Amino acid sequence: MRRMALLLIIIAGMACVVVCTAPASGHADEAATPVFVTKIPPGYRNWRLISVAHEAGNLNSFSAVLGNDIAIKAYREGKLPFPDGTIIAALHYRFVASEENDKVFGRPQSFVPGAPTNVQFMVKDSKKYAATGGWGFGHFQDGKALTGAPMQTCFPCHQLTKATDLVFTHYAP
Repeated sequence: MRRMALLLIIIAGMACVVVCTAPASGHADEAATPVFVTKIPPGYRNWRLISVAHEAGNLNSFSAVLGNDIAIKAYREGKLPFPDGTIIAALHYRFVASEENDKVFGRPQSFVPGAPTNVQFMVKDSKKYAATGGWGFGHFQDGKALTGAPMQTCFPCHQLTKATDLVFTHYAP
């Protein structure tokens, strides 16, 4: 009888440990899913060009906007909203005058990319990023993901472009 009681106490104790340390149902996946894009998509430098951009003001940068095959297909077909799996990358650079080119032109007029500033990504996954319009946003400097408060500005700004599925960039064929 004592052995049976001791066995029941041990089993009950182990059950308590399991119950107390296991996450509540449904919360494990949510905690494991990052709110923003935290890994640079592989091979992005080989994607096709969607467009280029010049940001004036405080940003004062050039950018090349690239898309994976899914993004390019959606742009070419004019498909909105973008399908899940779409990834758009923006490679940002400071721009600098090109003395070499200006010599050829005979006057200062040429600017080229200078030092890189950051790489940004938008990843479409309507389930994973449902809270941010189906898009995950990523910002990387020197290969490291920016997180926290600065990332909180992405969705509110992009939300102003609902008509184009939260995407600013238009396709430049």
